[in-house]
This record gives sequence, C-alpha cells and structure tokens, in this order.
Amino acid sequence: MMTETASPAPVRNVLPLRLVWQVPVTLVLVALVVATTGVTMAAVPAIALAAVAAELARTDATVHRLPNRLTVPVIAIGLVVTGVRLLLGELWAPGLLPVAAVSGTVLALGLVGAFGMGDAKLGIAMALAGPTPLVIVAAPILGTLFAGVAAVVVLARGGRGRRLPLGPFLLAGWAVALALQFALAVTSPA
Repeated sequence: MMTETASPAPVRNVLPLRLVWQVPVTLVLVALVVATTGVTMAAVPAIALAAVAAELARTDATVHRLPNRLTVPVIAIGLVVTGVRLLLGELWAPGLLPVAAVSGTVLALGLVGAFGMGDAKLGIAMALAGPTPLVIVAAPILGTLFAGVAAVVVLARGGRGRRLPLGPFLLAGWAVALALQFALAVTSPA
C-alpha cells in the first residue's frame, strides 16, 4: 500500500518584499523632513506624507490609483496643523498663499480632467505637507517636469498610448524639493 505524503507548506515571507525598499525610502524621507524643518509642528504633516509616500508611489505605479485611505488622512492632518499654527500665531495668513495657490491649481486641473482626482488630492496633500513655500511651489513643478521627461522617453521608445502614473513623479518632486530646501538651509550663511 502506497501512502501519499503531503507536500510541505510553502514558505511564506514574513516581510513583504515591498517593505524591503519602502522602509528605507520612508526613513530617508522622514530624516529629510526633520533635517529640513527640525522637530516642529510644520514637520507633522510632512512626516505623515513621508510615511505613506512609498506606498502611494507603488500603488499608483502598479494600478494607477492613489487610495483615499492614504491621501485623505494627510490632507486632514495638514488642515488641522495649519489651523493650529494659525491660532498660535506660528503661521501668518500670507504664509497660506502658496498652499492655496497650489491646492487651487491642482484641484482645478483635476476637475477639468487634466489629470486624475487622486493626483489632485495628492497635490493638495503635498501642499499642506510642504514645510516651506519653496517646497510647496517647487514640488509639483519638479514632479511635472519629471513626468514630462518620462513621457518623452516612453514616446521615443514607441509607447504611444501608454498611460503613465503621475503620483510617483509628484512624490519624487516633493522629495527633491525637500532636499533642495535642506541644501539651501545648510549652505546659507547664518
């Protein structure tokens, strides 16, 4: 009589593969935020965005979606922190001008269909999470430039009609804008 032996259960990774790159990216972004702003109230929404940036980029690159469960909390944190900073006198109304300009622009572009509403919400989250006017304004500009370069490369390779996710490029623009702000702060004479 022949007995069947059950094959061993497949070994499952305890750590999902995406965490292998997402954790270091998140740690670098958080360190960059703290190095740029210090441990201040302005850092809170920026750290919130840094915490979800890698997953947002991965999700958008994979399925062309920026989940509300990741963007909306950053917007909420940004609104609350902005309100508290206004009440405490840490932020003056003119300091809100870049946030309002960028948020209004990305919302309008989303509403007219220039890009998806997930991208618009990400743009608003980035504006509210921008610790300085330079980061707030430069991030979407840099992200759009990065996406434009990628689009040219895709077209040059015959990828006409291929959709590119905007979120990863916007987030890269935010990271580069943070790095630029940090570099300016470090190199500026005190």
